[in-house]
Amino acid sequence: MSSPASSSSSSSSATNIMLAIYEKKTVSIDLYRPLRNYIVFNYSERQAQTLEDDLETLKEMRNNIERSSAADSLPARRDLLQNYFKALTAVESRFPISSDKDHVNTVTFTWHDAFKNKQKASQQNIHLEKAAILFNLGAVHSQIGLTFDRSTVEGRRQASHSFIAAAGAFAYLRDNAATKASIGNSTTVDVSVECSGMLERLMLAQAQECVFENTIAKGSTPGVCSKISKQVGLYYEEALAALHAAPLTQHFDKTWLSHVQLKAALFYSEACYRYSLELHEKEEIAEEIARLKSGIGALTDARKSSPKGAAQQILDAISKLETNLNRNLERAMKENDRVYLMRVPAASSLQPLPAFAMVKPLNMSEVLDASKEKMFASLVPDSSAKALSRYTEMVDDVIRTQAEKLQQGSELARVSLKEMDLPDSILALEGHAVLPTSLWEDVEAVQISGGPAGLEGELQQLRDLRRVNHELLVQTEELLQKEAAEDGQFRSQFGTRWTRPQSSTLTKNLQDRLNRFAANLKQAADSDGKIERSVRDNVPLMSILDRRPIESALPTLAKPIMSLDANEDAVVGTLKQSLRQLETLGAQRAGLEDMLKDMKRKDDILPKLMTSTGSYEDLFRKEITKYNHICEEISQNLQAQEQLLLHIQVQNREFAGTFNIEDYRAACEKCYKQIEAAVAKYREIKENINEGLKFYVTLQDAITSVKQQASDFVMTRSIQCREMIEDVQRQMSGLTFQDTKNSNTYNYPSAGPPQRTSSQPEQTNIPSQPRPQTPYYQQPPPPAYAQQHPPPPAATAGYSQHPSYSQPQQPPPPPYHSGSPYPPQQGQQPPPTGNYEYGQPAYPGWQGSYYNAQGQQPGSFPRPPYTVPSPYPPNQSGYYNKQ
Repeated sequence: MSSPASSSSSSSSATNIMLAIYEKKTVSIDLYRPLRNYIVFNYSERQAQTLEDDLETLKEMRNNIERSSAADSLPARRDLLQNYFKALTAVESRFPISSDKDHVNTVTFTWHDAFKNKQKASQQNIHLEKAAILFNLGAVHSQIGLTFDRSTVEGRRQASHSFIAAAGAFAYLRDNAATKASIGNSTTVDVSVECSGMLERLMLAQAQECVFENTIAKGSTPGVCSKISKQVGLYYEEALAALHAAPLTQHFDKTWLSHVQLKAALFYSEACYRYSLELHEKEEIAEEIARLKSGIGALTDARKSSPKGAAQQILDAISKLETNLNRNLERAMKENDRVYLMRVPAASSLQPLPAFAMVKPLNMSEVLDASKEKMFASLVPDSSAKALSRYTEMVDDVIRTQAEKLQQGSELARVSLKEMDLPDSILALEGHAVLPTSLWEDVEAVQISGGPAGLEGELQQLRDLRRVNHELLVQTEELLQKEAAEDGQFRSQFGTRWTRPQSSTLTKNLQDRLNRFAANLKQAADSDGKIERSVRDNVPLMSILDRRPIESALPTLAKPIMSLDANEDAVVGTLKQSLRQLETLGAQRAGLEDMLKDMKRKDDILPKLMTSTGSYEDLFRKEITKYNHICEEISQNLQAQEQLLLHIQVQNREFAGTFNIEDYRAACEKCYKQIEAAVAKYREIKENINEGLKFYVTLQDAITSVKQQASDFVMTRSIQCREMIEDVQRQMSGLTFQDTKNSNTYNYPSAGPPQRTSSQPEQTNIPSQPRPQTPYYQQPPPPAYAQQHPPPPAATAGYSQHPSYSQPQQPPPPPYHSGSPYPPQQGQQPPPTGNYEYGQPAYPGWQGSYYNAQGQQPGSFPRPPYTVPSPYPPNQSGYYNKQ
């Protein structure tokens, strides 16, 4: 029941006898098979095989608990009990043990009472098992405490720590397992709430007693020794009160009662003795006498009322202390009678002696925490998974709420500063004025594209492209005019013998198209002139965009010319300091938001859920409190910002009045509008120039195509001309046949559109409406034509080497599309065919699309050397739309 241990002590009244608790005994059971069957039935055989090692480990632990013997090492026994308790916690959340048919219903735990071994309890649940293990853990700690040599300072310190751990184990038993283990018909007193509480007080008394022994050994003052001794007595008195109350009244041997009662009286009297020494030094003789009498009375009463059987060491300590008390009392009474003549107060009128607790139960929650227990970790019941999901929702709600508060705080600061034009006005005062972000980006884009200064170069590109188009047009007309002149010369020379059609008949469509191109160029030149005039007229407006940096164009904010109190620097300094504080608060909010996210990422309570034996709600409330300190910091940050913004508003009003901010803002607004107008005008001109460049490149392609057709026509006519000259000359020489004279083997193309042949590819961009068509003059050399077109059965074989104009010709690809007077640029997808021809004006003035350009794909610009990069996307209606 108890184990005495003796050693010498420096204390005049200390006893060296203390109590230790024996462990509870149990009955062997098999946990392996029932738990394995449960895993197979509710999970799978494969899962049971995976957890085979855990099952074997649990089985071995239980066997070692059963085989407790005196030969076992106490520290090893302590570690076994702690590990087995954590394993039981893991088992509890995964294996429901009860008589229910769906539970583990073949396991019954049986444990004997530690103080009355004949009594035992058997329960078909895990609560009795856990309570018994906690009891044995406290018992082992108490036994370890008796193993230390308390004749040394270190021995007493280690003994005190062991008793503190024992008190922690019994306190944990009382608070977490005693009530559950006491439910049911089969229970034992030793694991009850009352018994575990009594044992906790007893272990604390012995731990405090070790501290008192060390205090005496160190030679501490009587007052300190008295306080510590009084607390030892209080702990023993609390244990004694529990022993005298149900259900412990008749459960313990009388030697327990005698031991605890005498120890309580001994340390109360020791406290009186130490306190009287301090009173004697202060010459408070009357109270000294009263305290000494109180201590003597407590010892006398304890001797009379305590049961027999107390250890002799305690009785010897009481006798020694009683001798010291009587000796000092006799001395004090003589001094009072001879010198002080003070009235001795009654013991009942004295204030309670002060006490000071130097020990408290060890927190076993950390020691027995099973959240990191790996045993059966792969088994996660649905209830735990659902509980984890609910807790995650709670955390998400906290994170979301706090994140919204942080964002609202940052937005409030941003809006408030913007309303006060801060910090822009401070920057302006320091010579660092800034444009609004959107306007600054517009100006930067203008400057990157060349700015107003670069418009002259782009206008020159327009002139160059117009000149190139004009030269191509003139060259094409000269080709046709030269061919027509040669044809007219031979017609005059040979008269009626020159029977082929006139050139003007065959080239009518080409001439019409060239005339339309010429008209387009003329109108384009007029529009280009309008662009150049617009550039010249708006140079003063747009010149501001060439300022680098653009901020140099902004008005300046300076100190007032005259100042009465010269406090401008102080006003600015105070405002800047507040702005720095506001910035610091913003940085703190960013850090707090990161902390919240990091906490959520690391917050994994599944192991705690799996080892929790109480209510999930209680666990959730406890775990969610870890976010409280960050939430409090966020609240404090926002409150501090709110107060700071109020100060900044006051400071900004003073700043605005000192530096005449209203006039400065008005000047800035005027400058902003000027820059906006300049950007708008630049964009307008730039877009029109880009449209013009794209038009000229497209028109150049169209004229080049017509020029190629004209060249093919001239070449073909030249070949025919030589053949006809030879034929006419033979006729004139009388060398031809008669039937040849009366026949015409020359078939000329008709003025109307040619008929399509099956061998001709379909043109995807031919307009839907009828329009004038031009012959398609093939460019390949004559042999190619001979191969493609076999000679017709005619009398004159000499013409079989050349194509006949009577042959259907493929119409040229239309150089235009609906809604645009010019062909699409190279590399573009042709738009849908329409009914527009080049006869329409290329530049219908300022009322419609200036160049009538089709929507260009991004990045599609004129070919080199006329590439004109632009940061702005092409616009369907540019500068040329306006007059």
